[in-house]
Amino acid sequence: MTANALKGKIMTKHHAPRSVRVATVADIDGITECLTTAFFHDPLWGPAFPDVSLRAMQASTMWRQYATSALSYPWTLVTEGVEAVAVWIPPGGSELGPEEQAGMRNLLLRTMKSEEVKAIFKIYEQLEAALPEEPYFYLTLLGVHDRHRGHGIGMHLLRESLERIDTLGAPAYLESSNPINIARYACAGFTPRDEIEIATGHVVTTMWRPGR
Repeated sequence: MTANALKGKIMTKHHAPRSVRVATVADIDGITECLTTAFFHDPLWGPAFPDVSLRAMQASTMWRQYATSALSYPWTLVTEGVEAVAVWIPPGGSELGPEEQAGMRNLLLRTMKSEEVKAIFKIYEQLEAALPEEPYFYLTLLGVHDRHRGHGIGMHLLRESLERIDTLGAPAYLESSNPINIARYACAGFTPRDEIEIATGHVVTTMWRPGR
């Protein structure tokens, strides 16, 4: 075997796709950790928690709430060891149940200043106002644990997710909080739909993928 062939074999093994499954309650800790590390430096959600020394603790509270609520639908998909997470809300669903939505502000206020919570809720409001009216699958969160980035795991999970959605012929929608991901989503069939400028001046790009 040549050196290049051997290198290719090693790389193939290193980047081998991980199996994808529907998350369960037992995965909540892993999902929370994955999302906390994945969005720690995100240009939208990082600054939403301005005290870097408290960011992981504060953000994990929010991610845990969203992840727990989403388990009411069988559309939170993870790789086998929860190296990556894709949180989908199916058509007609909601990110938070009525009680969770009502309690989110107080939940965040336990560890954050009121003006910081107010800024987060303003982001929520802007994202919600841009949601399409027609039914769609909503990719609310797609994250790869910091220890597993750079191996294509996130895109593999996205492709697996979309294959399942395509069997239903449904469209998909997402918000790209990081501009470097727009091209990646485009490769999966998403096209830019709108731009949302938040108070800090950061622009979030919404993207749409028709049903297939």
